[in-house]
Amino acid sequence: MFEGLISFWHSIVHFSTPEVIFYALLSSLVGVVMGALPGLTATMSLALMTTLTIKLPHDQALLILVCTYVGAIYGGSRSAILLNIPGTPASAASCLDGYALARQGLAGRAMGIATSGSVLGTLIGMVFLAGFTPILGSMALKFGAYEFFWLALFGVIIAGTLTGDDPLKGWIAGVAGLLIAGIGQEPQYAYERFSYGVRDLAGGIQLVPALVGAFGFAELLTAMKERQAPVKISPFDTVIPRLKDITRYWRTILRSGLIGTGVGIVPGVGEDVAAWSSYAAAKRASKEKELYGKGSIEGLMAAETGDNACVPGAMIPVLTLAIPGSAPAAVLMAAMIIHGVKPGPLIMVENPQFVYDIVAMMLFATIGILIYGLVLTKALVQVLRVPQHFIVPIIFVLCAVGSFAISGRLFDVYVMLVFGLIGFLLRGFGYPMAPLVLGVVLGDLLEKNLRRALLLSDGDLAPFFTRPISAVVAAMIFGTVGWKIWSVTRSNKS
Repeated sequence: MFEGLISFWHSIVHFSTPEVIFYALLSSLVGVVMGALPGLTATMSLALMTTLTIKLPHDQALLILVCTYVGAIYGGSRSAILLNIPGTPASAASCLDGYALARQGLAGRAMGIATSGSVLGTLIGMVFLAGFTPILGSMALKFGAYEFFWLALFGVIIAGTLTGDDPLKGWIAGVAGLLIAGIGQEPQYAYERFSYGVRDLAGGIQLVPALVGAFGFAELLTAMKERQAPVKISPFDTVIPRLKDITRYWRTILRSGLIGTGVGIVPGVGEDVAAWSSYAAAKRASKEKELYGKGSIEGLMAAETGDNACVPGAMIPVLTLAIPGSAPAAVLMAAMIIHGVKPGPLIMVENPQFVYDIVAMMLFATIGILIYGLVLTKALVQVLRVPQHFIVPIIFVLCAVGSFAISGRLFDVYVMLVFGLIGFLLRGFGYPMAPLVLGVVLGDLLEKNLRRALLLSDGDLAPFFTRPISAVVAAMIFGTVGWKIWSVTRSNKS
């Protein structure tokens, strides 16, 4: 514990330079603005910012991305409260009571509650990120190739199960992501797969252009399809949080922080599930259930605490197992790999300080959203008045330039456009994007560990099912698939 505090303090000192603080505040502001604009998700924000930070040192680049991540999840509450339009999917639960409070003339109080819940939720998640990551990292050292194969598959399966109404569509999207990850030369003999004679495909699909397309360009196409009416923002009162709102609902805050962090640890679930789970748990335990959906302070506090606690929670499996806990965390993990940081079980051996660097980055981001929530809210909400036809071309140019800048290949721009169209079409048919992204990210991990395991066992499949940890994870996968098939079949019969 004492060594951890010393490491955390070293990280704080390392980032406490004027240049780095400027980056942290600026990127938090960018995150808040992009999160507040309906249709520009946290994942899209991270994908765009990844392309813009390629040339920076890895610590500064990742600081910018973490602050953008935290800021975007928080920023979604601005439009949710004022417009009843969630800026990000994570803020959908905040619409229920946030907009109801705004209609009662309490928009300022609602945004103060959202700010305090977001800050406290992130802090709760940070405690678990700092405390559990070293422990889980040491446990993960016992994992071998067999276990990592099952874990990668588990991430895709659980993401497909929890991120959509139809698990089959989620699994199809996840398998599609795994197939996309297999495009290019296979790692052992450099044999070309799925290239069909196209030389550019022989090098594989770059992760960032694919992510920018699936979450950036696809979001733009969706926004263009669903044109929004001009925004009318009502005047609101003070945004300074009331202390009694925090002290009165301290149990809700703590419960939602724990739920949000726990949901974040589960691969591929995401902040929206954390917000709804926290909201539902708070409603079940509340003594004022009749207020929920009509302007409940407790309901809004629960939703905002839960989704923001999910952010540091989602970083725990990234750092310990190299498996992202959410779609934005998948982009962030890809950025880590691009910048030469290798997340996974060995990180506590090779670079233990990096874990506390991430915690320090979260702290700077939390300070940023607190400042913007208390000081600049009235100015920031004016961004919502910007017409959509101004925003769309700007974001499209950033998507194209960012995709090209990574490797200087025009082919990557084509990849972005193709994945954008694929993402747009899949969304139209109800296929979730998170399993597709996790499939692309985890495909390499799955294939390499499958090959390694088969080499170690000389082709014998028995160790996949006889090793204790491997057997447990395999049982979880088959149990999840079987239970979902049974529940869907039962619901169709009824």
